[in-house]
Amino acid sequence: MQPIMTPRDCPLRRKGCGGCQYAEIPYPQQLARKQAHARKLLAEWGPVEPVLGMEDPCRYRCKVTASFAEDGRRGLVCGLYAKGSRRVLPADGCPLQDELAEQAVHAVLQAARECRYTVYDPMRRTGLVRHIQIRRGLYTGQLMVTLVTGPDILPGSRRFAARVRELCPDVTTLVQNLNPRPTSMVLGDKCRTLFGPGSIEDTLCGLRFRISPASFYQVNPRQTQRLYELAIREAGLTGRETVLDAYCGTGTIGLAAAGKAAQVLGVELNAAAVRDAQANARHNHIQNARFVCADAGEYMNRLAEEHAAPDVVFMDPPRSGSTPEFLAALGRLAPSRVVYISCDPSTQARDIALLVREGYRMVRATPVDMFPYTEHLESVALLVRTEKR
Repeated sequence: MQPIMTPRDCPLRRKGCGGCQYAEIPYPQQLARKQAHARKLLAEWGPVEPVLGMEDPCRYRCKVTASFAEDGRRGLVCGLYAKGSRRVLPADGCPLQDELAEQAVHAVLQAARECRYTVYDPMRRTGLVRHIQIRRGLYTGQLMVTLVTGPDILPGSRRFAARVRELCPDVTTLVQNLNPRPTSMVLGDKCRTLFGPGSIEDTLCGLRFRISPASFYQVNPRQTQRLYELAIREAGLTGRETVLDAYCGTGTIGLAAAGKAAQVLGVELNAAAVRDAQANARHNHIQNARFVCADAGEYMNRLAEEHAAPDVVFMDPPRSGSTPEFLAALGRLAPSRVVYISCDPSTQARDIALLVREGYRMVRATPVDMFPYTEHLESVALLVRTEKR
C-alpha cells in the first residue's frame, strides 16, 4: 500500500484549491504555530495546555461535499471550488478526505454521466444536479450519499441508484435532496430516500448516533472523541450533578456526559436538531436526559428565576461565539462550572472576558487540532465560579 500523500504534494493545491492553508508546513510546526496562537489569545485569562494533535493528520474528513459543473472537454465534472471562484476542481486525491468517501464521489459522478444528467442552473431553473454530500460513519463503516438536485424529479432514479451501488458497494444508503433556490447553502429542506434507510449511524464515546443528511456531526470523528472526552473530564462530574448542555444540537455532548451526571438538560433553538437529540437518547436507552426547543439565553433566565441552576454548563456556540445576552443569562444562572467548547479561540477569548466580569475564572484552556493542515483550531476552556450569588 502506498503511503498517503500529504497536502504539500497535492495536485489540487497547484490548481488553486486553497483548502489547506498550512500545506507547506510540517505537521509538528503547524501544532507549534497553533499553540502560539492559542496562547496569544487566551493566556491573559489562565494557562494554556499543549495542543492535542493527531497521530496521522491525513484522510480525517468523514464528511465530503462536492459540486457539479460542466467542463468543455470532459462534460460533467464534480469536485471542490477553487479558492475565491466558482471554478470546480475535479475531486482527485484530496489527502484530507476519507478515501472511501472519495470513492463514493467518483461513483456518483460516473453514474450521473451515464444517466446524462446535467448541471442545475438556479437562476434559469434548468438542468438537474447541484452537489454531492458524503457522510461516513468511521466506526460503523456505514456510508451515506446525498445527491442534491434542483428539480424534484430524478429521471432514471432506479438505474442511477443501482449503478452507484455497483460502482461503490460500500454505499449503504442513497438520498436525493431537493434544493431549487439560488443560494450557497448545499442542502434544501426536502429529502427522498432512493435506497437504504435514509441515514447512517456512528459510535462516539460509547454511544450510537443517527446521522441524517442535515444532521450536524463533526467531520473528524477521531479528534471529536478526544474533544468530548476532554470536555467531560473538565466538567469534573461525580454522578450527582445537573448538567445543562447549551447549544446542544443533536445532543452528542450532553448524552456522552449523561452516564456521569444525575441529569442532563439540553437546549437548542433548531427544532429538527432537538428531535434528533431526543431520538438519540431513546436509541441509547438514556433516561436521565431531556431536550427542549428554546433560545438558550431565555431558557437560562427562566431557570434562574426558578432558582433551578445546574451545577455545570456545557456551551458549544458557533464560530461567531456567544452573545452578550447569553453570557449575561449565564452569569445570572451562576453554575459552579462552565465548560466552553469553541471552534474559534478569538471569539472564545472575547466571551471569556465577559464571563470574567460575570464572576468566573478560567482554570485552563486546551487547544484541539480538529483540522490539520488548515488554520482552524478548537479549544476547550474550563471556567469556575469565584463569586457567590
